[in-house]
Amino acid sequence: MIVLALDTCLAACSAAVLGGDETLAASSLPMVKGHQEHLGPMIGSLMAKAGLDFAAVDLIAVTIGPGSFTGLRVGLAFAKGLAFALGRPCAGVGVLPALAASAAEPGLCAAVVGAGRERVYVQVFDGGRAITAPDILSIGEASALIGGVDGGPCRRLVGPGVRLIDAPEGALRLTDLPAPDPAAIARLAVSEPLPLTPLYLRAPDARPKER
Repeated sequence: MIVLALDTCLAACSAAVLGGDETLAASSLPMVKGHQEHLGPMIGSLMAKAGLDFAAVDLIAVTIGPGSFTGLRVGLAFAKGLAFALGRPCAGVGVLPALAASAAEPGLCAAVVGAGRERVYVQVFDGGRAITAPDILSIGEASALIGGVDGGPCRRLVGPGVRLIDAPEGALRLTDLPAPDPAAIARLAVSEPLPLTPLYLRAPDARPKER
């Protein structure tokens, strides 16, 4: 199966092409803005590098959040449009499970992403299996969750928000990833596909002007 995976939810524009378990091509460019301009050319370049025509794609995978409101919509719109044009299925993947899968190891792990206003998006996993739902918590609440889940405290954190968590120095192993590995996104889309419903977890900062 050929899977094309893409992610624009966080501070990177990422994509990968997988053939079975083999990563045929992958790229990730750090950026806060500009995903819309870079995503199409990146995917075209990756398909050429993989030596494949778009007709060879069997499944399109895209992250559904949480993350940047604008970036999330860019990825979803692109993936849906490409899936429609190719007549192929499209599967959603959560950012937090993808981060955990990007640093897959046995034991308890928490994926953490900064959400602004002294809050974080957080979800806890045990060997890749989610044991809490994705949530948005204050830094203090997230630190307490990570320190007291069933099975003992998490000793490993992954994601761009790991350094926001309160913990004694040396008590946690931190993997400061700016965004998920797109190859991990592709694999999750095959094993644990989600509906293409944006996972926002918080209201947007923008507010309509009051008259």
